[in-house]
Amino acid sequence: MKKLVFIFILCSFYVYSQDNNMEVLQQKLHSEKQATKKLELINEMVAIAFNQNIAEALKYAKQGVKLSEESNDKNWQPKFYEMQGRMHANLLELDSASLFFNKAIKGYEAVKNERGKATTLFKLSWVDKKKGDLEQALQKDLSALKIMETLKDKEGICDALTRVSEDLTRQNRLTEALEYAEKAIAIAEKHNLISEKFFVNFNAANVAMAKSNYEQSLAYYNKALAICKEQNLGLATEADVTNGIGNALKRLGKYPEALESYKRCLALATAANYPNAISTVAANLGEVNMLLGNYKEALSYQLETVKLQENNNDVSNLIENYNHVSTIYNKLGNYELALNYKQKAYSLRDSIASIESDAKMSELLTQYETNKKEETIANQEDKISQQKLIQTLSFGLLALLIGLLIFGFIGYRDRSRANKLLASKNSEIELLLKEVHHRVKNNLEIVSSLLALQSAQIKDPNTKEAIVESQNRVNSIGIVHQKLYKGSNLGAIEMKDYVLNLSETILDSFGAENKVHLNLAMNTLDLDIDTAVPLGLIINELLTNTVKYAFPDNNTGTITIKLEKQTNNMLHLEVADNGIGKSGITQGTGFGSQLISLLTRQLNGTMTEDYSNGTSFVFNFQLS
Repeated sequence: MKKLVFIFILCSFYVYSQDNNMEVLQQKLHSEKQATKKLELINEMVAIAFNQNIAEALKYAKQGVKLSEESNDKNWQPKFYEMQGRMHANLLELDSASLFFNKAIKGYEAVKNERGKATTLFKLSWVDKKKGDLEQALQKDLSALKIMETLKDKEGICDALTRVSEDLTRQNRLTEALEYAEKAIAIAEKHNLISEKFFVNFNAANVAMAKSNYEQSLAYYNKALAICKEQNLGLATEADVTNGIGNALKRLGKYPEALESYKRCLALATAANYPNAISTVAANLGEVNMLLGNYKEALSYQLETVKLQENNNDVSNLIENYNHVSTIYNKLGNYELALNYKQKAYSLRDSIASIESDAKMSELLTQYETNKKEETIANQEDKISQQKLIQTLSFGLLALLIGLLIFGFIGYRDRSRANKLLASKNSEIELLLKEVHHRVKNNLEIVSSLLALQSAQIKDPNTKEAIVESQNRVNSIGIVHQKLYKGSNLGAIEMKDYVLNLSETILDSFGAENKVHLNLAMNTLDLDIDTAVPLGLIINELLTNTVKYAFPDNNTGTITIKLEKQTNNMLHLEVADNGIGKSGITQGTGFGSQLISLLTRQLNGTMTEDYSNGTSFVFNFQLS
């Protein structure tokens, strides 16, 4: 207990020091006028906040995204998309993480930043692993490895080898995993890669753990912990290593020591507001308490872990945790629930662990190694054949080019005149359309600002609330026009990105970012403006009323939004929450209910409501 209190005290001193740095940066940000300098300061703030509170780091990352978009800084945009995705990932908001990582990759490709693309592929691979898609994870890590090798980036190669080793460990292909881990360690030592020494040792510890070499694993973990503290890598990273030490001690049968290590990990993860580590260590606290015979304590930890993993669709260790819950119920004499959780474990195992999947993983790895050798041989052969080919074709091409140039010049002169005229007209039309959307967006922002000013003067809470809701409705339309003038397609809106921006704006306006978890069950979908605007208003009304009424007394909850285009040319929308039940549009003034009804008819749609488990609204719209 004294050790645990000591860790909390250390964490408090660490946070105090970081807070002072943050205050200085905030003062600089407030006085800075240049956008690029502001983005650099926000970048530092994200880094500091990440080491103490990931939810705070997410707020600063969003601030960076907004400023980089407003200033149209193409170099900073993908960096902040990647940052925001990373924060969502660590908060186990996997859909949002994937969305921003994909935006980051597009941004890096646009500015030809191959290293940025590779680092984002690493993070997307991590999300795939969390979702149980190990094949896609390995594919992304191998793609990133190839980029780093092309760039001759030693740190990047080392990082990629470590991640491929981790992928192979998850597939229980431990001999290959150890080979890649040893390659990574050799590169880190040879080139004295300070930034990689922690990760290669941490991964080697994980491989040794999987190979049941627990003493070696504990030694690697302790070395990684020393590097972590020496390099001040932050509370979140220290929590991960401390959890690993607990795992090694547990496997060595040193259960009381493992229990203390897990408690230290929980303290660190809680101080860092690190849900991923909290979920993992809760499972380990459940298991070690089970091994110590503390079945009631073990059950509470394990049930909480299973609940978190199910809610976040995190299947990476869910089979093992189902089995632990089954064992605990069996020990407590509740055989019905023990059987129920054992069946859940079997069902999940059958759905994600197949021989076919393992074969695909082998094929990917073999293909990578084979392609590498073939590329070397092909490059040598190409150089020889190209020399001969160049000599043979040079004279023939010279004669052909002279003839083509004569006839081509005449045709080119006529075509270029016509193309210039057409291109000029098309460019003018596109610029005019973008300008129209830009001005509409600006006018809507003026209306929104006027409403905000008006609400600031009003004392009556009901009237003030009505104006805030009207402001959100205006913002929902403004976002559409913003997407149109900034996008490459002037005729359509990408709905997942639009709904995410709209939802975050609404949560911000009610201060519900930490109260409500948003789950977007949507794929990429483009819709025209005549459909996107009414849909945005419908979602705006439902989200607004859910935030206001579904979670009273500061309760937390989840809102799920699903939007898909079905095969029968129907558009299917679901907005659901796990709140108190009948809330939603049935509350308030009734204006929201009338507006949704009118918009549903406008889109030739139907609406059904369900209050059996929270509140759920289902819409079906017939597309023209």
